[in-house]
Amino acid sequence: MQGKIYQINIKPEVSGEHGLPKRAIDSALITIRGVAGDFNRYRYERNNDNPDNALLLMPIEMIAQLTTETWPLQPGDLGENVTTSGIQYNEFAVGKKYRLGECEIQISKPCTPCKNLYLLPYIGKEKGPEFLRTILGRRGWYARVLKEGVVTKGNSIEEIV
Repeated sequence: MQGKIYQINIKPEVSGEHGLPKRAIDSALITIRGVAGDFNRYRYERNNDNPDNALLLMPIEMIAQLTTETWPLQPGDLGENVTTSGIQYNEFAVGKKYRLGECEIQISKPCTPCKNLYLLPYIGKEKGPEFLRTILGRRGWYARVLKEGVVTKGNSIEEIV
C-alpha cells in the first residue's frame, strides 16, 4: 500500500494557544518527539511527550469527506502533522509500519476528538458537540517514530511489511 505526503503541518509554541490549526511547511525533521518546530500543548502537558503520540496523521480523503458533510476543513485544521493522500482512513491500523521520506513510523492508536476543536472559527462552542460526534472514529491516527529523518511534501508513504 502506497500513498504520498500531501502536506506537513506545524504550529510553533505560542503561550496560551493549543496546537491547531497548524500551518503548512515544505519539509521537516521528524524526531522521536514529533515534528521539529511543532508544539502540541496537550501532548506535552497532559501526555508527558508520550512517544506513541509523536505524530498525528490524517488522510486528505477524510478531510474531503468531512467537507462534503458541511464542515469547511482545511489540511492542518485538525492538528495533524502529516496530511496523507492515497491511503484511505480505514487502511491505517494500529501496529502497521510506514516509511515517510527518511522516517519510519508505527501507527499506535486512533486519535479521540477533544474540545480543543471548538477553537476552530467555524466550529465554536455552539457546533462543537455535533462536530465531535461527527468525527468520532475519523479524527486521525497517532504514530510513534521508529526512525528519525527528514520528510518533504510529495514524499511517498510506503507500508513496511
